[in-house]
Amino acid sequence: MNTTGIQPIEVLLVEDDPGDELMTREAFEDNRIGNTLHVVRDGLEALDFLYRRGEHASAPRPDLVLLDLNLPKYDGRQVLEKIKSDPELASIPVVVLTTSSAEEDILRSYKLHANAYVTKPVDLDQFVSAIRQIDQFFVTVVKLPGR
Repeated sequence: MNTTGIQPIEVLLVEDDPGDELMTREAFEDNRIGNTLHVVRDGLEALDFLYRRGEHASAPRPDLVLLDLNLPKYDGRQVLEKIKSDPELASIPVVVLTTSSAEEDILRSYKLHANAYVTKPVDLDQFVSAIRQIDQFFVTVVKLPGR
């Protein structure tokens, strides 16, 4: 626990855009909750992290995944499907965090059992605010498995 009495969580950000990664890091740092943000840049690396393979052999199990849809190697939809179809990973909440506001992406993500779908705001302040709200919600409101 930290000084606020809240237990920090392990968050996996799956994001290939360095600018969005930087804004997400900034939002997490400003929140002062002390969550650990792990970043991977493509779908294959996300699966390696989740399955603790290769350079991610000692990776912690994330308490929350923030998943972009448009990724190299495996796209976010494939990663989401893999997470939610694996009994070992299925209980990890996945928030799709993407630029797409296409109805088909929203419907498909929920059909693949995403826990939430958030369209990335274009405005920097709104983006940081959205990340902070996701972070706060999953730390202070939601009861996560194994916590």
